[in-house]
Amino acid sequence: MSSFFYVLDETSRILFVDDDPILREFAQVNLASPKAGIDVAENGAEALERLAAREYDVVLLDLEMPVMDGFAVLSRLRADPLTEHLAVIVQTGREDVEAIDRAFRLGATSFVTKPLNWRLLTYQIRYVLRASQAERRVRAAVHRQGEAA
Repeated sequence: MSSFFYVLDETSRILFVDDDPILREFAQVNLASPKAGIDVAENGAEALERLAAREYDVVLLDLEMPVMDGFAVLSRLRADPLTEHLAVIVQTGREDVEAIDRAFRLGATSFVTKPLNWRLLTYQIRYVLRASQAERRVRAAVHRQGEAA
C-alpha cells in the first residue's frame, strides 16, 4: 500500500498552454502542489502575454492551437533573450517525425505525447526543472568567470 505524495515538491511556476479547456482544467488539478503553481493559456498569443507579465520555470506547450501555434511560440521564446533558456516541454497529440524534429530544432527541451499520463508528466517536469536549474547555475558561473577575467 502506497501513500500519496506530491512529485513537484520544489517551488516552481508552470504555464500550461493548450486550446482544450478540459486539459487545462486537468493540468490545474493534476500538476499543482503546495509548492508548484499552475497557470493556463488557451493559445500561443495568450501564452506570450502571460510570459511577458510573469516569470515561469517551465512551459508545457501544445503544438496545434488557433491564433498562434506552439511552433510559433517556440520561435518567439528562443528569439527573446529573456526566454531563450526557458524550459519548454511540448505536449501534443502529434507524434510524427516532422513534428518531433521541428519542435526540437526550434528549441523544445522535452516532448511528450497525448493522452497525458499526469503522474508520469509530473516526474518529467521535475526532471526538466532540475536540469534547467543546473544549467542556469552553470551559465551564472561562466558569466562570473568571464567578468573576473
